[in-house]
Amino acid sequence: MFAVPLGDGAELRPLEPWQAEEFLAHMDRARELVDEYIQFARSATDLDSARTLLTSYAEKQAADGGRVYGIWRDGTLVGGVLFRIFDTKLSTCEVGCWLEPAATGHGLVTRAVRVLIDWAVGERGIHRVEWWASAGNEASIRVARRLGMTRDGVMRQAYPYRGVRHDLEVWSVLAPEWRAAGAQGTEAGSGTAAEPGPEAGSGASPEPGSGPDTP
Repeated sequence: MFAVPLGDGAELRPLEPWQAEEFLAHMDRARELVDEYIQFARSATDLDSARTLLTSYAEKQAADGGRVYGIWRDGTLVGGVLFRIFDTKLSTCEVGCWLEPAATGHGLVTRAVRVLIDWAVGERGIHRVEWWASAGNEASIRVARRLGMTRDGVMRQAYPYRGVRHDLEVWSVLAPEWRAAGAQGTEAGSGTAAEPGPEAGSGASPEPGSGPDTP
């Protein structure tokens, strides 16, 4: 199994069905924070559902349609990042994330997502990388800015969740922008300055793992 160092005692690794028990314990710690904006934690409420969720991503990976990775810090699973959508025909993917409260504020998601984008653009030839976030999820939007993404627009009241219809912001970075930023050692995209503050504590996408209206 590979592990990519993220610094500060953290590393990025594949997150697989055999780790369902560890994943469930992590979700129990993360649930309140993650539930604020996305349904991801609600899809893993016991061992069977946790295993089912991870299996769905194993199947996505086998079909080259998505992937999920965990972030471990000092040996404890504290969050993760994923390709919610990975479409080689359209040369487009969507990245997402989640974290438990103890892991916020350390830049882990930003570093982990950079690894995913580097691989998607550099190894797989993906042209457009998207990041979707509820307009109220300021922490997630800050990550998009840190990654140098451009806000493409707002889908008004597009996502019904917990009795409220949320606006969705769509951010993206294109492969030429990402490569140019890497060569120059700068942020990609529009050059929007990163804002200070804690890192995203819930997923970038409204529902990592499925569409907005599915559990």
